[in-house]
Amino acid sequence: MSVWDDLTGQPDAIAAFRAAAQQTADGDASRAMTHSWLVTGPPGSGRSNLAFAFAAALLSGTPDGDDVTSKQVAARTHPDLAVLSTERVIITIDEVRALVKSSNYSPSVARYRVMIIEDADRMRESASNVLLKALEEPPPRTVWILCAPSEADLIPTIRSRVRSVRLRVPSVDDVASLIARRDHVDADVAQRAAREAQSHIGMAHRLATNAEARDRRDRTLSTALGIRSVSDAVVAAATLLALAGDDAKAITTERDAEERESALRSLGVAPGGTVPPALRAQLRTLEEDQKRRATRSLRDGIDRIMVDLLSLYRDILMLQLGVGSSLVNAHIEREVRAASAESTAEQTLATIDAITLTRKRIEGNVAPALALEAMLVTAARGTRG
Repeated sequence: MSVWDDLTGQPDAIAAFRAAAQQTADGDASRAMTHSWLVTGPPGSGRSNLAFAFAAALLSGTPDGDDVTSKQVAARTHPDLAVLSTERVIITIDEVRALVKSSNYSPSVARYRVMIIEDADRMRESASNVLLKALEEPPPRTVWILCAPSEADLIPTIRSRVRSVRLRVPSVDDVASLIARRDHVDADVAQRAAREAQSHIGMAHRLATNAEARDRRDRTLSTALGIRSVSDAVVAAATLLALAGDDAKAITTERDAEERESALRSLGVAPGGTVPPALRAQLRTLEEDQKRRATRSLRDGIDRIMVDLLSLYRDILMLQLGVGSSLVNAHIEREVRAASAESTAEQTLATIDAITLTRKRIEGNVAPALALEAMLVTAARGTRG
């Protein structure tokens, strides 16, 4: 089994990385291989998956990897792999400094030491400058792999020192095939999940395997379709915010409990036992990290709602313009057709613009409730009551 088998829709990127791994396996790293890489692509295109597949190929010393190394990379336990990912809004300068320090260590069992930064766009300029020094003069056996949505998300000096590999949005059929094969779900369920996730691999997996996630998405669309007045818009904003909160809790609550249990076990505290005062500071640090992660999860949940609403109004606009494109939300085609008859294309475009503006406002720390209310008021005004 190859490390590239679970990647889909990215033949050019896979070819570039596999060629580099082949060159290193042959002992010739002069052409296809470089010590600093940047993987860019839209959310859900598989940036991190491709980075870890490349890491597994490099660490195994073979272009297709091996089972033992692949399992170690998947578990993040390989001694020559270091990963910096964050569940918070930003990557701090201290986290980057620690990673840069560890990049100077020599590889212990593999030919290379691989350093991966997921969501490199979350680094502020000060943290980026710390990383820049490591990229300018990397140790001879250290490989950096950065992941970001776009090259523009990183400072120009970093962009000039990395080899960029751009990913594209995979097709719905490719994503559906991957989900059906990897997650062992029905082909029709996988096809619907891939279409509604708009080829976002991670979200397609969640929709295909989690009935509650599918139900929350359906409630989001039905809430938007039920808006007829400004008062409806205000109530709908509260409903959508609650749905985003439920979605965020579903993702974080179980993980928080597992982390706390693991921390207590590592500290030698029995389940249900009293935590000694000397150890409480460590648990407080864990709880603070979990609160930061919950904040990011809520923002991500709100953004997922925005993407779902964009798909809804995109479908409405396609029907209003008479475009023969297939609907993203084909399972509620009747409701979408009814909504398209209640407004004009100009009004639908105004609503789509309002959704885009709301995403920018929430990124700028505008109160989510107010931003959602303003957006949905625009949607209400675009409906013939």
